[in-house]
Amino acid sequence: MTKTKVALVDDDEDLRLVVSTYLETDGYEVLQAGTGSELKALLNKEEPDIILLDLMLAGEDGLALIPQIKQKISAPIIVVSGKTDTTDRVVGLELGADDYITKPFEMRELSARVKANLRRVVKPVQEAQKAESAQQGTVAQDKINFGEWVLDTARLQIRNKDDEVQDLTKNEFDLLTTFLRSPNRALSREYLYDSLKEEDYNSFDRAIDVQVTRLRKKLDDEPAKPRYIKTIRGIGYMFIAEV
Repeated sequence: MTKTKVALVDDDEDLRLVVSTYLETDGYEVLQAGTGSELKALLNKEEPDIILLDLMLAGEDGLALIPQIKQKISAPIIVVSGKTDTTDRVVGLELGADDYITKPFEMRELSARVKANLRRVVKPVQEAQKAESAQQGTVAQDKINFGEWVLDTARLQIRNKDDEVQDLTKNEFDLLTTFLRSPNRALSREYLYDSLKEEDYNSFDRAIDVQVTRLRKKLDDEPAKPRYIKTIRGIGYMFIAEV
């Protein structure tokens, strides 16, 4: 599955490294640019799904880049700036920015803003794709093989080679499909938690661990000798079976 692309535009190379590392752990592909010229060159060959734009670029006004970006692509723009003046915030939004976050910021808040802005774009796109699929009479893939199991996406069930069936809860199904989309990749607890579409962000660590434990039980997977879900210390989990 193609990863969501985040364009990170900031002239602070150290900050770009920190932010890109965090977002890549969250499952994104991060495209970096240190100047407006580098961003324009990037947009000529890539189409990011969202842009994080610093306003205080060396020798450039980040605000002037916003309408230029909007002329080229429709991806949401989150302004990430050290400018805290209300005027800059209002001008940025009036020029076409979709969100504004000031430095210094918490990485978790930045991640949440990215996800929130992507949802606003993804939902209408998904609805359009569903309508187009219905018109063309196409049918989505409803069987996915992994290890000794087959996932039936229509019935929310898994079936093993002995024809034994396990029903999945919606959370277990959402978690499993998230794993199946990114096999052999370490996924953070926050990234996995977001796939469950829960509302209580204060307990996401515990919620994910509980759901993983339940899913492992249904897959007959032992944490000490995992065949499907491997714990990645300090990060989260990795799905290690062949899909």
